[in-house]
Amino acid sequence: MLKFVKHHMETITGIEIYPLISFCIFFVFFVVLLVWVMRTNKNHIARMKSLPLNDEESFNN
Repeated sequence: MLKFVKHHMETITGIEIYPLISFCIFFVFFVVLLVWVMRTNKNHIARMKSLPLNDEESFNN
């Protein structure tokens, strides 16, 4: 099965750029996510962390 896929991928012109594009998208996504996490207000994170606990209390009332 892998030989079948590998053979067809070798016939595509310019296929060698796809892994590089995939890596760039992956890297940029995680860098942006890291920057967002570092810049997010710590009070906002604490509020989001406690939301599941607050949700149960509202159902009991």
